[in-house]
Amino acid sequence: MEGYCVKCKAKREMNDAKEVTMKGKGDAKRKAMKGVCPKCGTGMYRIMGKA
Repeated sequence: MEGYCVKCKAKREMNDAKEVTMKGKGDAKRKAMKGVCPKCGTGMYRIMGKA
């Protein structure tokens, strides 16, 4: 899964990517992929569609 690393300012393939559900009010919960940048080790997110 590809995501944007804010620290490197580039799109990269995430390591250890897993699907998580973000908090939200009512039915506003959203799915996201959470992973780690392979170059700098910073946490990365990619927001997906609604849950």
